[in-house]
Amino acid sequence: MRSQSLNFTNAEGEQLSAQLALPADRKPRACALFAHCFTCNKNLTAIHNISRSLTSAGFAVMRFDFTGLGESEGEFADTNFSSNVEDLIAAADKLAESIESPSVLIGHSLGGAAVLMAAGQIDSVKAVVTIGTPSEPVHVARHFDEHIETLESEGVSEVSIGGRPFTVKKQFLDDVRTVKLQDRLRALRKAILIMHSPVDEVVGIDNARSLYEAALHPKSFISLDHADHLLSRSEDSLYAGTVIGAWASRYIDEQEEPSLERRKQVAVRTGREKYTTEIQTARHSLIADEPAKVGGNDFGPTPYDLLLASLGACTSMTLRMYADRKGWDLEAVTVHLRHQREHGDDLEGKRSIDVIEREIELEGELDETQRARLLEIADRCPVHKTLHNELEVRTTLG
Repeated sequence: MRSQSLNFTNAEGEQLSAQLALPADRKPRACALFAHCFTCNKNLTAIHNISRSLTSAGFAVMRFDFTGLGESEGEFADTNFSSNVEDLIAAADKLAESIESPSVLIGHSLGGAAVLMAAGQIDSVKAVVTIGTPSEPVHVARHFDEHIETLESEGVSEVSIGGRPFTVKKQFLDDVRTVKLQDRLRALRKAILIMHSPVDEVVGIDNARSLYEAALHPKSFISLDHADHLLSRSEDSLYAGTVIGAWASRYIDEQEEPSLERRKQVAVRTGREKYTTEIQTARHSLIADEPAKVGGNDFGPTPYDLLLASLGACTSMTLRMYADRKGWDLEAVTVHLRHQREHGDDLEGKRSIDVIEREIELEGELDETQRARLLEIADRCPVHKTLHNELEVRTTLG
């Protein structure tokens, strides 16, 4: 995931810190803006994983720290829910200035409530995603129930949230009490995806039900089975990101047909996350990786898996085309491949050679002559020829 640091100014003139993640080819199909949970920051592992899944699907993702949190300027005690919404709108303006206006807003917990409130004020937004979001912002006041009396009488109190001390002022409490999120949701004309775990102990699943009932179609619900509120397990956040990418793709503008030059391009990028590698083509994206036993994350096939897959796909497509032209009854082609290195003898002594074993299964009413001919045609597939031809790879530094 290619990432760059950004700064932008909030309504009070303070500098807020952001990270902009781009797909491997730096040509996003659309932009998403992410709002983190209450008192969290943009570097939460779950947010990073969701961003990575989205960039793999071709999205640019901007995540930022709200005022007074993470690396952003300002005092958290002087903020409230309404100022968070203003921060979101300022972030959307910065994203529009940097690349283009966001098509998708994603919010985690109270950040989900903020994106629902902000969505109606950002014309470019077509789809909104909430993760573990309360049905009303006042729900967050449960974090400091025991301090309510002090807040009411003295106007300020230090509270512990997630094991960390924060100063909260009465104005925060007054602000969340006035917000009617479900009323705003009923008037929102955007596609909505509500994601929630049935075992979320911080924001109960009933909140998701209330949000879903208040929302208008098109609306969707995804259960994040077994996940905790912060999506602490990587498999939960990576799953959430993959689902969001697939769901949001339905609501963004269709891309123009890529030029011939663009269709030929493949961009591959490996960052600091061990061997996890993004692969971006003109229309599609995937992940390559190495198994955990050799230091990878095992998020995708290995480079040699992809090589074998390329040969196998080209083989089966070529046989399909040939059989169709001949009008033969070929129902399906299955190709099994395996790569290994063997030692062979030649005049100069022992040497290591790469061997690909390819077994082809042909289904259909085919006679022996047809089957033999298809076996010959398999060796004529373009990738097979490329592997056998003299190949020159010309490498430059970009």
